[in-house]
Amino acid sequence: MASYDIFGKFYDAVMGDRTQPTERLRGFIRKASPKAKNVLELACGTGSVLKHLSQHYDVWGLDSSRQMLSIARKKVPQARLSRQNMVTFHLRQRFDVICCVFDSMNHVAIFTHWKHLFANVHQHLSAGGVFIFDINTQQKLDRHIAEPAWVHKFGNNFLVMKVTSMGKHRGSNWNIKVFERTRNNRYLLHEEDIQEVSFPMLKIVRALRVHFSTVEIIDTDRKRPSMKSERLYFVCKK
Repeated sequence: MASYDIFGKFYDAVMGDRTQPTERLRGFIRKASPKAKNVLELACGTGSVLKHLSQHYDVWGLDSSRQMLSIARKKVPQARLSRQNMVTFHLRQRFDVICCVFDSMNHVAIFTHWKHLFANVHQHLSAGGVFIFDINTQQKLDRHIAEPAWVHKFGNNFLVMKVTSMGKHRGSNWNIKVFERTRNNRYLLHEEDIQEVSFPMLKIVRALRVHFSTVEIIDTDRKRPSMKSERLYFVCKK
């Protein structure tokens, strides 16, 4: 599973504050659980989502990266944060909403672990609670694999990202290089490999329906999910 311990230092500068997608998430929450009081975010990263949600909910978060959590603690001091694996996490609390966004689910490489995660989430939800997550589809991963490396300037630094296929495993490797400008116009290289895998929509739905009474699939770019969908949201009610 991806750690982001190297890229975490630069994550916010590259990705921005994520206001628009977080508002979309909050719209899903308002519709599915209008009386929700608390929210747990799996793979909360630097806490950008929790910061926005904290205006409306009691927020909790967990992540496996020390680097990301150290940033989140400063950004959202009111959040209750824990360094745990999102598949096997355990908290003495039940939640009205558990979410996992920005394709964090794709970092779980084995589908059996997706099933464990679904079961674990179900156990941590309140009665009638809602689980919301998104994924990059194989369609999107394949597109990124076919594309040339992405070069992005942020501040005085440069990011180079190249996505390649992991072959028979049908996974993708995201090689991230950050060239951090230092004194005397020199650059310090930071490099990290992050893997993502995806699974067919129907396979995911079948696994979800073992634990959840309703499963809604949303493609925010199209009227309905299709083979061309690149990002899918799953809204699952206990």
